[in-house]
Amino acid sequence: MKILMVNKFLYMNGGSETYIMKVGQQLGKQGHEVQYFGMEHPDRILGNDWNCYTSNMDFHTSKLAKLAYPFKIIYSREAYRKITYVLEQFDPDVVHVNNINFQLTPSILYAVKKYGKRKRRKLPVVMTAHDSQLVCPNHLMTIPSSGEICFACEGGKFDHCVKNRCIHNSKVKSLLAAVEGYLYRGLKTYRLIDLIVCPSDFLRRKIATNPILADKAVTLHNFVEAPPKKETSSQKENYILYFGRYSKEKGIDTLLKICKELPDIPFVFAGSGPLKEEITRVKNIEEKGFLSGNELFQVIAGAKLVLFPSQCNENCPFSVMEAQIYGTPVLGSRLGGIPELIEEGKTGELLPAGDVELWSRTIRNLWEDKHKLQEYADNCRKVSFYTLEQYCDILLSKMEELL
Repeated sequence: MKILMVNKFLYMNGGSETYIMKVGQQLGKQGHEVQYFGMEHPDRILGNDWNCYTSNMDFHTSKLAKLAYPFKIIYSREAYRKITYVLEQFDPDVVHVNNINFQLTPSILYAVKKYGKRKRRKLPVVMTAHDSQLVCPNHLMTIPSSGEICFACEGGKFDHCVKNRCIHNSKVKSLLAAVEGYLYRGLKTYRLIDLIVCPSDFLRRKIATNPILADKAVTLHNFVEAPPKKETSSQKENYILYFGRYSKEKGIDTLLKICKELPDIPFVFAGSGPLKEEITRVKNIEEKGFLSGNELFQVIAGAKLVLFPSQCNENCPFSVMEAQIYGTPVLGSRLGGIPELIEEGKTGELLPAGDVELWSRTIRNLWEDKHKLQEYADNCRKVSFYTLEQYCDILLSKMEELL
């Protein structure tokens, strides 16, 4: 099968880029031909044989880009033209779309369907929804200024995005995002997507609030790479771990208060983000910075407990899955797709996000109950999630059904 993978970033910028790289590599190993389309960038590591990409656009730094912002984020003639060229050269069987809004825009969906029509054959579009952008303009289902969970835009009521300044706390940018939402809702643009792969039931249910998308959305939880057995049997050390992004929506403000409430318990933080300086000021936190590969896995496997206190509606966080397959129980927020990954009372516990007192008390009780922590760790070592190969097999079967 020939598969064109589309994502606005073709360098390692976040979870969706890790996803397309690993899925693309695995599909290649299984004998399929994969090409990539997205935005040009100095750090680009994925590409296509024709070196055809849209121009590099950074709306945050370039004055020219800021001037063009209102016109570029809604419909991109360049993206339409260039993906058409790649389609003509590659002639794929399936187009696999990921994050496309703002830099690429849904204009590419029209290009794909027009190409298929010209070829007089079906050219399916499969989208992996990495976040809630299809139903929430700011992708997080929270009000950024307050951190409050918000579903106000459900049903296409995008004026709430403007009211709450949900895009970079800017009235203008929020208005543009709302206009984009209303425009593509009115045009029923997303009907051009044949299948939406949702990494959680939570996200599938939210996307299904749009009647155009309800019958297209299916759940397929993310994959996670199984560790070597020696890693999962590592001796537990004397610390509790947080690893991930250091930002407000991840619950770091709350977690810092919790750590201060438990001064005799050692915490390890591994990651990066805007709140790093605040983390380094807390005496019982050892901040290790951004870790990856075996270095990160050893830190996970050695922890007695992993904390995932996110205060936004997470989709299918890799951190929660990685902790458990390395034999470490997770204390997570009862939000979004997190409860789908933790078997409460067996591989960890779920708590209301932001409740400092309850989190502190629960951490204290678990820290002092070695028997329960050991029981949780033993249960985690029996947990299994999709491997990359299993995930790709299922994804391919869903693509083949559309042909």
